[in-house]
Amino acid sequence: MAADAGSSRPAYRRIVLKLSGEALSGSQGYGVDPAVLLRIGSEVREVAELGVQLAIVIGGGNIFRGVAASVAGMDRATADYMGMLATIINALALQDALEKSGCQTRVLSAIEMRAVAEPYIRRRAIRHLEKGRVVIFAAGTGNPFFTTDTAGALRAVEIGADAIMKATKVDGIYSADPARDPNALRLPTVTYIDVLNRRLEVMDTTAISLCMENKLPIVVFDLTRPGNIRRIVCGEPVGSIVTSTA
Repeated sequence: MAADAGSSRPAYRRIVLKLSGEALSGSQGYGVDPAVLLRIGSEVREVAELGVQLAIVIGGGNIFRGVAASVAGMDRATADYMGMLATIINALALQDALEKSGCQTRVLSAIEMRAVAEPYIRRRAIRHLEKGRVVIFAAGTGNPFFTTDTAGALRAVEIGADAIMKATKVDGIYSADPARDPNALRLPTVTYIDVLNRRLEVMDTTAISLCMENKLPIVVFDLTRPGNIRRIVCGEPVGSIVTSTA
């Protein structure tokens, strides 16, 4: 679904926003920064007011990283489950910020935790979206050995999203790490195959493969620039996009 750049008319009907846990920590580097939460809440409300159905998949790296813990000697499955619980904490913090911004929200968890979240049921998630609620998917896929990138791609495919938007701290996809290589080139468009072959750090290979098989576009953008979520939703050429044909 396309729209003219600068248009206030949405270019997408339903999207999944993939947020890392680190995005919520701001400059603190750990935990949750209330100012960042409020800014994200305000931007999500603007998108919701356009009539776009928005789901969010949240990571937990600002609290606990399962992969790092397993490298340090912890059982990988146990470490991953702990990471999933960290995403629940972030989801509840994000829900609070969204509701303070005026959004109706629901947290759906892949790990059953009825006191704080609804269990993830695909049809229920779609129904919430159709009613104009922002849905926050927590606890990843509910299985160890899978990242929240894969959870984002999986949920996006399951609910029939038009695209998945990957929030980062850089303004798109680069040929190399721009923080380490001054000659790194920004790639406005790139194919799934190129991402896999060149090992571009967009998402893990499972997530990329899932998006490729289902022709789900991936938009990589800079979350730290205010207004970028709305710009993308309205069809402006922000960040980089991964599709079948560059």
